[in-house]
Amino acid sequence: MSLLFHSTAARLPVWRSLFAADGEPLIEGEDAVTDPAGVTAIACWVPPADLSRYPNLRAVISVGAGVDHLPPLPDGVALSRTLAPGIEAMVRDWVVMATLMLHRDMPAYLEQARAGDWCSHPVRLASSRRVGILGMGRIGALAAESLQSLGFEVAGLSRSERTGAVPIFAASQIDAFLARSDLLVCLLPLTPETRGILNAKTLSALPRGAGLIHAGRGAHLDPEALRAALDDGQISAAMLDVTDPEPLPQGHWMWRDPRVIVTPHVGANTDAAEGARHALAVMRALRDGTPLPGLVDRARGY
Repeated sequence: MSLLFHSTAARLPVWRSLFAADGEPLIEGEDAVTDPAGVTAIACWVPPADLSRYPNLRAVISVGAGVDHLPPLPDGVALSRTLAPGIEAMVRDWVVMATLMLHRDMPAYLEQARAGDWCSHPVRLASSRRVGILGMGRIGALAAESLQSLGFEVAGLSRSERTGAVPIFAASQIDAFLARSDLLVCLLPLTPETRGILNAKTLSALPRGAGLIHAGRGAHLDPEALRAALDDGQISAAMLDVTDPEPLPQGHWMWRDPRVIVTPHVGANTDAAEGARHALAVMRALRDGTPLPGLVDRARGY
């Protein structure tokens, strides 16, 4: 029972050290596989092209938090997404930064700075702004807690029934949720139901002049709907860490529009040590017959 490491070389020294300390076998790349039948798990961002080579494969571990990029897996092969507290904290930091930037009119000030224009705008209290978070998983809950501590009135929307430190709207209440979201944060996983969810209808349901903070997946957003909403004044500004496609083409309008700030999917990177420790936990669970940490429900997409 061994794990095949099929990821970036930069992570490998950390994984090698932690697996050796744990006494867990680690196969360092497909070229090092001598007995395909001995491979029971693969850690990767994109799996090997021919998984049929591994007849006893039981789990694929996504080395990141996302899994929407992965192809269908063979029957009987579980999918685990890496659970790493560092990922959650990093994305939380980006969301808080982006929310504060829109709250304090930074897109306008950056454009003024380029023009040498000294002009102030009214300053609003955080307590006067309502933040809505689409997606109340681990990251959404952490972001909600942090933004609430800064004084924002925060609410979340979740398809799963849950309670939390902030009001939670059900999917059936999305219209009411959007109507009270001056600053909309998207942290949803990408599923068939959420693809294109940031569209003309959704953006028009927000309060006029709302801001958009997007750190979910690029395919959630209809960019032309965003451009129309910006031109109409329905959306005042947007902060985007994800686009479709990635990288965003150099000539794309969002690079040039001062109302949009794009960062190149830098919200988080999986810490190599945290990723290795998650993989070790998966291997222990496979041996013990216990539930896999980070197990993904492929029907739901997360």
